[in-house]
Amino acid sequence: MENERPEHEWVLADEPVPVRLMATIWADTDGLHDDFAAPSDLDAWLDAVGVDRSGVAATVAEFLSARDLRDAVRRLAAHITGDQRPAAASAIAGVEEAVRIVNAAAGKRPIPRLRLDGAVLELSADSPASPVDACLAEIAGDAQHQLGENGARLRACHAPGCVLYFAKTHPRREWCSVACGNRARAARHYRSVRSARGIQRSTAE
Repeated sequence: MENERPEHEWVLADEPVPVRLMATIWADTDGLHDDFAAPSDLDAWLDAVGVDRSGVAATVAEFLSARDLRDAVRRLAAHITGDQRPAAASAIAGVEEAVRIVNAAAGKRPIPRLRLDGAVLELSADSPASPVDACLAEIAGDAQHQLGENGARLRACHAPGCVLYFAKTHPRREWCSVACGNRARAARHYRSVRSARGIQRSTAE
């Protein structure tokens, strides 16, 4: 039976958008999955997280840029959190390259400029050619703040098999989701039972 991830789960609705972008890479018992397989997946994701693309479909180039941005943010999140989970490793190997990608994407945001229209001063902004590029630029800007100003809140979820990150919003929060918390507690209980049985065997011998 094909394993389909519910929409409300893969978009991680309670997390900041940059964290939700990172969560388009996820894992289950079937292995690692990438929700960005085609430009239409980027369109669906932007719609799901409430980023307005003005009905314009992503091009292949914009789709590839979005994947690079996602992978760069994941690499920087791993750097901040000291994450060494092999399955969570980003396609972007270097931290400096990841910084360059995020900054370049954020640099496409419209820049406010003063202009003279006759004798009247007007404030306007140069917009990127594509609404999708503008969406990615805003997300990259959010990622800069998430990684730079709020980086201390980022955590890697160390539940068994998980490759996700989350923003720690409560002092007692340890996992990205309730499901991961349940898996982690079950695994902890299993290890405890095995350890106790091992001690009993050693005592009996």
